[in-house]
Amino acid sequence: MVFSPILLSIEVAVCATSVSFVLGLFIAKQVVKLRRLKSLVDGILTLPLVLPPTVVGFFLLLTFGRNGLLGDMLAAMDVSVVFTLAGAIIAATVVSFPLMYRSARGAFEQFDRDLIYAGRTIGMSETKIFWRVIMPGCKPGIISGLVLTFARALGEFGATIMLAGNIPGKTQTMSLAIYSAVASGNREKAYMWVAIIMLISFTCMFLMNIFAARTRKSVKAGAAAGSIIKDEKSLPEGTAIL
Repeated sequence: MVFSPILLSIEVAVCATSVSFVLGLFIAKQVVKLRRLKSLVDGILTLPLVLPPTVVGFFLLLTFGRNGLLGDMLAAMDVSVVFTLAGAIIAATVVSFPLMYRSARGAFEQFDRDLIYAGRTIGMSETKIFWRVIMPGCKPGIISGLVLTFARALGEFGATIMLAGNIPGKTQTMSLAIYSAVASGNREKAYMWVAIIMLISFTCMFLMNIFAARTRKSVKAGAAAGSIIKDEKSLPEGTAIL
């Protein structure tokens, strides 16, 4: 029970980061291809990043509450989100997702598209190009997005307390444990949780900076992808790369 906020925080952050990773890559890839309404779509997707977390939590409550847009449907299936661990994960995912999305989108937009055209020229499928050409070239940006998403989900407070509540042993993450400790006047406990969450967050950022520094020194964007294309198949004599 003493360490449950740590375990819950890590569980919520890992789940939120995993969902944000999958959705962030897919959606960012689609948004990069858009020609119209790109700014509008981007604005909607990044809105949770600029809105106060409590406002995000309020909208989530309107959506997943018993009388919400999805609440009635979930209640019919005997599924509850409010005041549950699932609610904490959803809140953390919605708030942290924009960081993964923005990082992935930026990496995709800066990627050298000549490498994509070269992959198509030698007959690589779109799926293979994505995983063996684009992903290695965008690795630094995507890793940075993952770390930032995890750190943001780990410290989520406002949306979580609105949707999942502050139930010890069930939905009380470290941020909520700090709030409870301060509210009850237990400063020593609050100091302990603050130190722990700062240590975990700092470690994440420290490792990300080390990775970024090593990447800048050893690999240029797209170099790995280019070598994969060359090894995949030699271009026929006279073949033009667009």
